[in-house]
This record gives sequence, C-alpha cells and structure tokens, in this order.
Amino acid sequence: MQIQVNTDNNVDSGDQLTKLVEDGIEMALGPQSMRITRVDVHFGDESAGRATEADMKCMIEVRPASHEPVVVTDHASTTEEAFHGAVDKMQHLLASLFGKLDDRHPGQPSGKRS
Repeated sequence: MQIQVNTDNNVDSGDQLTKLVEDGIEMALGPQSMRITRVDVHFGDESAGRATEADMKCMIEVRPASHEPVVVTDHASTTEEAFHGAVDKMQHLLASLFGKLDDRHPGQPSGKRS
C-alpha cells in the first residue's frame, strides 16, 4: 500500500504531518492493506490562511485493488482533526465496500482479492 501526502500552499507539509498520516493510515487501514494499492491524502486550508472555524480540509482517496477509487472529505479547525475525521469516514466506507464485495464472492478469504 503506497501512501502519498499532498498539501496546498497554505498548509505546512513537514515531516511531522507526513509521519502523522503514514502512522494513522497504517493503523486504520492496515488490516485491509492487501486490498488497497494506493492512498492519497490531500490537505488544504479553505480560508487561505484566514482564521475561521473548520477551514482545514482533508481529502483521502483510496484505490482498492480491482475497484474504482473511493474518496472521503472532512473539515475541521486543525489538519490533525480533519485527518482523523476523514480516516474515520474512510474506515466506515471501506468496511461497507469490502463487506459488499465479500458478499458477492463468498468463500474467498478476505484480503486476498485479485
């Protein structure tokens, strides 16, 4: 599972943010990593640096193997809060998606789809 972190010009894209994302994605999506080829995490400041509530946006795009990409977005007052909110949404979305796929293909062990 490849993890890519992207930010707009208003968000600091330092090592601390990259580590937060990599650790968070590995912890949250790790059990499904055999079924995921790539994760793109995009951060943006929707108020372009002005101090407003819930102006930080985190969008997570996951590319499941042999399936169309799925995307979730969360807004919060900090990048960390937006990231954790988006990760929670993605966990629920993938549980639903993989559950439906498993129901269509019973008998195949989860995590070993081609």
